[in-house]
Amino acid sequence: MTAQRIYDSVADDFSRVNDLIIQRLSSDVPLVEKIAQHIIESGGKRLRPLLVLLSSRASGYSKHEHLKLAAVIEFLHTATLLHDDVVDTSDMRRGRSTANANWGNAPSVLVGDFLYARAFEMMVELKSLPIMEILSHATAVIAQGEVMQLMNVKNPDLTEDQYMTVIHNKTAMLFEAASHSGAILANASDTRKQALKNYGKHLGLAFQLVDDVLDYRGDAEAMGKNVGDDLAEGKTTLPLIHAMATSSDEGRQLIRQAIRKGGLDDLPKVLDLVNASGALEYTMERARAEAAKASDALNALPASPHKEALELLTQVAVARVS
Repeated sequence: MTAQRIYDSVADDFSRVNDLIIQRLSSDVPLVEKIAQHIIESGGKRLRPLLVLLSSRASGYSKHEHLKLAAVIEFLHTATLLHDDVVDTSDMRRGRSTANANWGNAPSVLVGDFLYARAFEMMVELKSLPIMEILSHATAVIAQGEVMQLMNVKNPDLTEDQYMTVIHNKTAMLFEAASHSGAILANASDTRKQALKNYGKHLGLAFQLVDDVLDYRGDAEAMGKNVGDDLAEGKTTLPLIHAMATSSDEGRQLIRQAIRKGGLDDLPKVLDLVNASGALEYTMERARAEAAKASDALNALPASPHKEALELLTQVAVARVS
């Protein structure tokens, strides 16, 4: 099974989710539609709605409400991207101008709010209190993760445990909510619900850890962002944490100063220290360990093409270059 066959396993569902997303972006305010469509169509992999489709189908679901749930997850994710780009003052995402670069901060924030509201409208239509509980909790946790990250900008004293908490809240939480809610919609057993919840959590952590590596090793054209963007924004990610822990006093101080200052003036020296310390290999080891935990969680599911696709997704997460 190739990476493309992950999507092929739910190709009809995926196409219908895309149609539903476009349909539910409808607004009487043209600028709302324009900004929302700009980011929705910006070339993302739509992994989170994919998780809903695969998790529900792997749990034996045969109806169609999972399409709406997948669209809800994508709207929640897109809303966070709009707000993230404003907070980070980003002008590029996936190789395209961000909404805030094109239309300004205020419209971007307000359209993010619109997408949150539309997501909760559709969530109510699902008529599932457990799913509403999961997704409303996830939304709150993600917001807290964003605040935690903001509080730690240019903070070189962030510990590894603290950083894992930040990336769980900021990134892995929506992966977890997607796979967990898909299992709940399918009325899976408690064991399988917990298994798919764990799967999403560990897959999301693996995904973010690989992102941390790609920020120092990746292909800028493939990623649609520049190498070193995290350092430029003063973000203390795991490669820097490990490099500081294993470098000489002089190297540690250089990295600390680069984090506090932000920008890219010290990037070549920081890259040398990151590479010399084995920090990228260490972070990839952590990513592979999380992917293995995600794979192990799938043992609770019966054999199916959708379970096979979920398994392959754990491999793709740690093998990607963008």
